[in-house]
Amino acid sequence: MTHPIQITLLTQSSCGFCDHAKEVLSRVGADYPLEITEIDLAAEEGQLLAARTGVLFAPGVLVDRESFSFGRISERKLRRTLDQRRQERSAHA
Repeated sequence: MTHPIQITLLTQSSCGFCDHAKEVLSRVGADYPLEITEIDLAAEEGQLLAARTGVLFAPGVLVDRESFSFGRISERKLRRTLDQRRQERSAHA
């Protein structure tokens, strides 16, 4: 069984890039096992996580708790990263 890749999405209200990130994650989630957690950047948890991972503004995306990007997300870059994670997990299985 393949364990899902943990995606954390740091969002804020009225954020067009956040809406775009959700659309990208929805498309990508059709091809990869993802477990997506959305956290409001205005909440204390979101602020602490952003500070720890270097996310400067929404949307912030973490892959397996590591900073991936912030701002407009690149679907191509995300797919490459997820392919790499999948290969790493297969090698260690």
